[in-house]
Amino acid sequence: MTDILIIEDDQLTADLVCDFLSKEGYSCEIRASGESGLEFLREHRVRLVLLDIMLPGINGFAVCEDIHKKLNTPLIIVSARDGKDNKLMGLRIGADDYMEKPFDMDILKAKIDALYRRYYSETPIGNRLIAGDLLLDIDARAASFAGKSLNLSQMEYNLLCYLVEHKGRALRKDTLMKVVWGYDCFSEPSTLTVHIKRLRDKIEKDSANPSHIITVWGIGYKYEE
Repeated sequence: MTDILIIEDDQLTADLVCDFLSKEGYSCEIRASGESGLEFLREHRVRLVLLDIMLPGINGFAVCEDIHKKLNTPLIIVSARDGKDNKLMGLRIGADDYMEKPFDMDILKAKIDALYRRYYSETPIGNRLIAGDLLLDIDARAASFAGKSLNLSQMEYNLLCYLVEHKGRALRKDTLMKVVWGYDCFSEPSTLTVHIKRLRDKIEKDSANPSHIITVWGIGYKYEE
């Protein structure tokens, strides 16, 4: 998984931001156009997007709107286009924050850290995720619950990771399908239902009355400790 996707056509700016954030422990990828940024999002999981507005081809506002409609990914617009109207436009179509260029790197990091706390409430230790009795070892692609190893398929593991990464947040079924099975997923919705049932059978005391993988009626599912 990539921590931060930087969609920025100014190579110097992109490299400076990437180098700074990499030193702060974030993994980064750079894409120089809206189209290539969206293509990367179709194929990879990303925790946060930094997005310029003035891009070749499709502009940043259109990219922001597309991401907001299809993915539950935090996004910060970083642009030389200042002024109230641009800020309002960005926030209205789904950006979590809007920063004007030039910007202070430490302030950018503080905003990123704040969004991580808001979106991802799991406790990271090295490359692990811990949520109550559940432990996910990202490097080993292994999972355990209350000290007992879980035998998970690849899709079960990916689904559980995404639920835990967004712990406490109601996630739409179509979002889960796109993230876990593919951006333009054509799998039957029942596929998700089956995998949710299998996960419940493995981690719930009573899978018929789950306390961790909760159904949010009319929306989808969420993970609770």
